[in-house]
Amino acid sequence: MLNDKQKEMLNEFEGADKSHWNDWRWQIKHCVRDVDDFEKLLDIKLSATMRKEFQGITKVFPMAVTPYYLSLINTDDMENDPVFRQSFPSIKELIISKADMDDPLHEDEDSPVDGLTHRYPDRALLLVSNRCAMYCRHCTRKRMVGDADSIPDREQIMKGIEYIKKTPRIRDVLLSGGDPFLLSDDYLDWILTELGKIDHVEVIRIGTRTPVVLPQRITPELVTMLKKHRPLWINTHFNHPRELTATSRKALKMLSDGGFPLGNQSVLLAGVNDCSRIMRSLVHKLVANCVRPYYLYQCDLSRGLSHFRTPVGKGIEILESLIGHTSGFCVPTYVIDAPGGGGKIPVMPNYLISWSTNKVVLRNYEGVITSYKEPDSYEQTFCDRDCEKCDLFLSLEDADERRSVGIEKLLADYDRSISLVPEGNLRHSRRDEEE
Repeated sequence: MLNDKQKEMLNEFEGADKSHWNDWRWQIKHCVRDVDDFEKLLDIKLSATMRKEFQGITKVFPMAVTPYYLSLINTDDMENDPVFRQSFPSIKELIISKADMDDPLHEDEDSPVDGLTHRYPDRALLLVSNRCAMYCRHCTRKRMVGDADSIPDREQIMKGIEYIKKTPRIRDVLLSGGDPFLLSDDYLDWILTELGKIDHVEVIRIGTRTPVVLPQRITPELVTMLKKHRPLWINTHFNHPRELTATSRKALKMLSDGGFPLGNQSVLLAGVNDCSRIMRSLVHKLVANCVRPYYLYQCDLSRGLSHFRTPVGKGIEILESLIGHTSGFCVPTYVIDAPGGGGKIPVMPNYLISWSTNKVVLRNYEGVITSYKEPDSYEQTFCDRDCEKCDLFLSLEDADERRSVGIEKLLADYDRSISLVPEGNLRHSRRDEEE
């Protein structure tokens, strides 16, 4: 069912009816990209200042919003609305801080072939689409926004798949972009089929924001196709409770009923969701729709995102309001995706107060302090570290052993280093080999 605002917006499109509104291709075709259409569809008038600023911003960071997501904006308090702030350009995007980087996660440097990032030992990121349903203002890949909405051809994608084939340590492949669900069913089916032929690929994940900004994309035909490739994990990106509409809930139900484990990755955004009550409402609504809160990201150091970033302490505060106060599976892992390509680093409240050889002292979410008695006698199973010939009760792959390194140079204002990489880091060694 369309609400009154959506019906009014639909009337602005000549010859369009409800069937068009519910067609994801129609939504993409009629993405709002200029300020005149924005005002017309919402029946509002922006200030002269905002209109002038819009022209300057979109030359650098373009706008694209689906009519559906646009309809969620509360025009009675627009500038404070979380949907507006995530979709409409802000002049603050042109404020570039000294810490901002084009590619803070070093995805390009960890790319052995075009369109593939291999950062973690057993996982690879395969970029299969350059298209998004909308340009999120907080996008970590803002450096790519404004490129032609082209789809990587089969040749480029096959280069990524061939790299995965010849790299047996990769057991987990994440499809991202852009948004993989902006591909046609047939094209996405082909990609999943090719990956499914690789014996050492155990897990395939898809990252998509379509359930949030384009829920019409989740069709029975798409779900039927995806079922052929289970086990398949799907992560989406809700940032605020208001994004969980009747239409998005329907899309999530279709995916859940299709047998796909669903996760959510939120970004902590100033003025959008940097509030304990908002985040608690969000995670509760997610789990009520069979979506597990997976990550809460600290906003990346990408260009033009300074106004969205919060202190890390805000994220800790939100975690404090969740842990113990709600179900454990409602609590996402709060992470900083380390600048320089170091990967996701969990940042959690400290519950271990102190410890000795006999006891550890802990505190709980209420502030209760307690102790836990360590065993009087603990004899570790002797290990000769010859893992290939291991005959112990449990045989594991050998763990990487790295010497400790200091952080003094990272704290020094005179040193421009942003990360310390241990000697023998496999990722950097792989870079050298591939060069």
